[in-house]
Amino acid sequence: MPVIDTPLLWLAVTAVLSYLAGSVPFGVVMARVFGLGDLRKVGSGNTGATNVLRTGNKGAAALTLLLDGAKGAAAVLIARALMGEDGAQVAALFAFAGHIWSVLQRFNGGKGVATFLGVMLALAWPVGLACCATWLVVAATTRYSSLAALVAAALSAIYVLFLDNGESVWLSIALTILIYIRHAANISRLKRGTEPKIGQKSVPQAPHGEHMSKESDRL
Repeated sequence: MPVIDTPLLWLAVTAVLSYLAGSVPFGVVMARVFGLGDLRKVGSGNTGATNVLRTGNKGAAALTLLLDGAKGAAAVLIARALMGEDGAQVAALFAFAGHIWSVLQRFNGGKGVATFLGVMLALAWPVGLACCATWLVVAATTRYSSLAALVAAALSAIYVLFLDNGESVWLSIALTILIYIRHAANISRLKRGTEPKIGQKSVPQAPHGEHMSKESDRL
C-alpha cells in the first residue's frame, strides 16, 4: 500500500466525488441518447455494455464500454495529479464501488468489469494492458465474458507484483473479491454449463418480471 500523505479530509472528499463519478450509469444514458428505450427492460436488465449491445446498437454499446472505463480512469488520474498515489487508490476503489452500487440506480449497478479495467489502466498501464489482454484471450477462446472477467481479475494482483511496484496489490485483491461477489450467479451457471455465451440471445423474462436467467456481463 502507498504511504498515506494526504490529509484524511481530502481523501474523504476524493472518495465521495469518485463514488459519484462511478455512479453515472452510462448504459442508461446511451440508451436514452440513441433512443433505445429503457435499458433495464432489455435482456438481463443490467446497465452494462453487453446489455446495450442486445439492443442491436453496436455504437451505443462501444460508447458505454469506453465511458464506463473512462470514468474510473479519470477519477484515478485526477486524484493522482492532485494528491498522489494514496488519493489515486482511494479514487479507484470508490469509483468502482459507485459503478456496482450506483446511488443513481438505487444502489444497483453493473458488475464492474469495464470500470475495473479503466482504473487498472490508470493506476499502472502495463498492468491494465495485461488485464485487457487476458480478458480478450479468454473471451475469444471460450466466448464467456464472465469467465474472461474472472480470470483477468484473479491475475491482476500477480500482474501488479511483476509489472508494477506492488503498491496497488491489496487494492487489486479487494477489487477482485468484489468482482467475484458480483459474479456469484455467473459462477454458478458456469459450473452448471448454463452460462450464456457472448452474442447469445437473452432468455425471455419469467412471470412477475423476474428473469429466468441473468446473463453474465455487467461490464
